[in-house]
Amino acid sequence: MDHTEKHGGLLTLAAVAPFLAVLPVLGLVVLALQGAGDHWSHIMGYVLPDALRQTAILLAGTAALTAVVGVGTAWLVTSFAFPWRRLLEWALLLPLAMPTYIVAYSYLDVLHPVGPVQSMLRFILGITEVRGLILPDIRSMTGCILVMGFVLYPYVYVTTRAALLMQSAEAIEAARGLGAGGLTLFRRVTLPIAAPALGVGLGLAMLEVVADIGASEFLGIRTMTVAVYVTWTTRGSVEGAAQIALAMLVITFGLLALERGMARRRDRGGGAGERQPLRVPLRGWAAWVACAACMIPVTLGFLIPVLHLVVNATIRVAEFGLPQALAGWIWNSALLAALATVGTILVGFLLAFCHRHVGGIWATAFLRVSSIGYALPGTVLALGLLGPMAWFDDLVATMLGWLGIHAGLLLSGSAGALVLAYMLRFLTIPVNTLEAGYGRIPYSVDDAARGLGAPDRALAWRLHVPLLTPAGAAAALLVLIDCMKELPATLLLRPLNVDTLATALYAEASRGTYEDGAVAALAIVLVGLVPVILLVRGLRPHQAKRRRDALQAAVVTG
Repeated sequence: MDHTEKHGGLLTLAAVAPFLAVLPVLGLVVLALQGAGDHWSHIMGYVLPDALRQTAILLAGTAALTAVVGVGTAWLVTSFAFPWRRLLEWALLLPLAMPTYIVAYSYLDVLHPVGPVQSMLRFILGITEVRGLILPDIRSMTGCILVMGFVLYPYVYVTTRAALLMQSAEAIEAARGLGAGGLTLFRRVTLPIAAPALGVGLGLAMLEVVADIGASEFLGIRTMTVAVYVTWTTRGSVEGAAQIALAMLVITFGLLALERGMARRRDRGGGAGERQPLRVPLRGWAAWVACAACMIPVTLGFLIPVLHLVVNATIRVAEFGLPQALAGWIWNSALLAALATVGTILVGFLLAFCHRHVGGIWATAFLRVSSIGYALPGTVLALGLLGPMAWFDDLVATMLGWLGIHAGLLLSGSAGALVLAYMLRFLTIPVNTLEAGYGRIPYSVDDAARGLGAPDRALAWRLHVPLLTPAGAAAALLVLIDCMKELPATLLLRPLNVDTLATALYAEASRGTYEDGAVAALAIVLVGLVPVILLVRGLRPHQAKRRRDALQAAVVTG
């Protein structure tokens, strides 16, 4: 019997994931084809050109800013020694904890004409009239680019810093021996080394820009994602929204292809040198300039928004107490995110185990196709699920009707629909993480277990799960946090009268009640810290030793 045929049941079960991942794209195509031709002409003539132009400008501006900030800060902390470098090396990652819509929401209040910044400037300058001081409006393309750039630059910083830490000391010292130094060394040696990593980071950051809806809408930028949302919810044209979403897919898949291509170039770039180059000590004004250059993005992307949230939340609680619905927002967010996380990790493990244990072209294809959900913005994913969910509800209603049972909508408009959207959106996280974890487990371990007669179930749960626990815990943490921060899909698929922290913040921002929104925004940040603390506690050395002992016992007992 062929190895693939022997595990046909496992392959069949794993095939469900890629089938569900492709459904939103197929549903989007069917929905778009149902639109009238004159409606498509209106979209092509009046909606799509402006949305495409604004999206392109936002992408270009954010890409330039994230590249400059991300590469520049990575180069400074890896190549030079200056005050507070060790602290800033990790502090530069902090903006990743802030969703773009929360930062945009904070700056709307901070830079408002009656906000703290302009009020303080009027006081210093002795201006009594609000209109006596006119500053550039944050609700602009420039404001949106600045917000996006200072929140998303860590994607470039992380990948570039990792690449620069792997550069060979010999190449750097040879360039210095030939007289290259400072910016010349950076331009001719460091930047070419970091180029593939820069491309990977830029691709990931641009996918976040395309998927964003909260920050763009708050700041008055009509991107394609916002156009999809407005066309669907305000104009009531689901078909028109699907047509715009199909145009968005061209951009998102193009960005995904860029990220994959640069990732392959980075993987072929070789490993680290035998030793890393020594950091050049900076003294005097140069040292403090480098320190300030790294401190500015941390301040703008994290410290100011967090300080604003703390101040406004404190004012709200001191005057009116906590919002009465806060407990419900937290419960809904945590419950939906937890359900999606458990389901995503289980499906991701099934796909990774099938790829490892069965192998072959089908297992590999299932693994790759299941990851396409990450390239679908939440708005597009939610829109694409409408048709398949309606079809499923009709099918179930018909089957139950034969039994005399009248059932309403089972999936559409339910919590299950939102959990499914979360799973499809973030399935790539456990798939990639667990696949990488499997790469560190030698096949000889599997052979030893099979030699002792261990069945597939024991191989998976008693052998692989203990070894993959660190990777699985990291993936679960990322999925949980991403689900709690996800705004577009939650806005469009949540059940009636069910609010999460993200949707509550969006509603408060739309009403202009910044203090109430600050409580919800701060709660997102605080709740996101809980799994981080649990993960750190769970991965202590003695915990890792227990897992290794469990693994050895499993191999011995078969």
